Amino acid sequence: MFSNDTFDLKSLDDIFNRMLDTIMSSKDDIFIISEQSRRSFEDMQKELEIVRKQISIVIDDGDALEKSTQLAKQRLVLVSKAFDNYTEEQVREAYETAHDFQVKLSVIRTQEKQLRDKRDDLERRLRGLLDTIERADHIVNQVNVVLNYLTSDLRNVGLALEQAKMKQDFGIRIIAAQEEERKRLSREIHDGPAQMLANVLMRTDLIDRTYREKGIEKALAEIADLKKTVRNALSEVRRIIYDLRPMALDDLGIIPTLKKYLSTVTEYNPGVEIHFQSRSTEKRIPSNYEVSIFRLVQECVTNAMKHGKCKDIWVKLEWLKDAVNIVVKDDGIGFDPQVVKDHSFGILGMKERIEILNGTITINSEINRGTTVLFKIPLEAE
Repeated sequence: MFSNDTFDLKSLDDIFNRMLDTIMSSKDDIFIISEQSRRSFEDMQKELEIVRKQISIVIDDGDALEKSTQLAKQRLVLVSKAFDNYTEEQVREAYETAHDFQVKLSVIRTQEKQLRDKRDDLERRLRGLLDTIERADHIVNQVNVVLNYLTSDLRNVGLALEQAKMKQDFGIRIIAAQEEERKRLSREIHDGPAQMLANVLMRTDLIDRTYREKGIEKALAEIADLKKTVRNALSEVRRIIYDLRPMALDDLGIIPTLKKYLSTVTEYNPGVEIHFQSRSTEKRIPSNYEVSIFRLVQECVTNAMKHGKCKDIWVKLEWLKDAVNIVVKDDGIGFDPQVVKDHSFGILGMKERIEILNGTITINSEINRGTTVLFKIPLEAE
């Protein structure tokens, strides 16, 4: 299709756009499946709660009916032993009463078994839906990674190939960037939603035992607490999807996007206050700079909350004529920079981004005295 000297850029763009459309369509289909599964999950949970209440009522009725049946049997035994002391009507009544109670008890025990079978079936289906939701969210995450990579790094791949004349390191850089993104996403999913959902699956197996051993109230309390865990997992998954690439970054620029992101972080993390400030006249800068600044701030804020256990975070941007300074400071537990492991992914990732932009990074931290990270990124002269 291509010669060594020329490239059919229009054909390449057409192929690229069709590929993006196909991926977006597939992503939408997966998202619809995920949302339908979530709605089914919620409806099934409500149905399960109703069935459990019905089981409780049937058990109580069955226990009361069993006592009445025992009394009727005792009356029948008494009548049978002193048959001559009772009229024919009294004997028949004793037999009929005992028989009626026995039939009713059999019916209600059958009803109890049917309800228990229905409950067990609902619980199995709920576990299956959880697995479907987990798989759908995982696939959506992967699709978002691909879309983020394609739209941010490959839009100008045709021109890059034409100008670079198929440099040998081009493919290596693409693969390295893709694998690094997969590693980051894999770590986030493993440490967050995957562990939460694994916990959900284990706890669903314990609810039935809790019901049998401690009663329906304890079991319902376990279910209520389980709902919170599922909601937290859902919030974490949606946060990861948002983190892949905020749409506002391309439309509004770095400052509005950072404000929205930091506001969302504060909303999802009660007890943490984030103070944001942008000095001098803010301006739009090239997309790769805006993405890098966003990722640097995002990494610092995430580290401050996850590892620093802070209560306050200060984020400040200072716009200079030919550079932008970014400061992220927290009041957390801090750390000793001298003993930070060489394979610390967060710090390594920030250093790599700064090196690509020809910028500098300074990290100041002390145990129990918080952490301050300063970035200086040179900007191209207008």
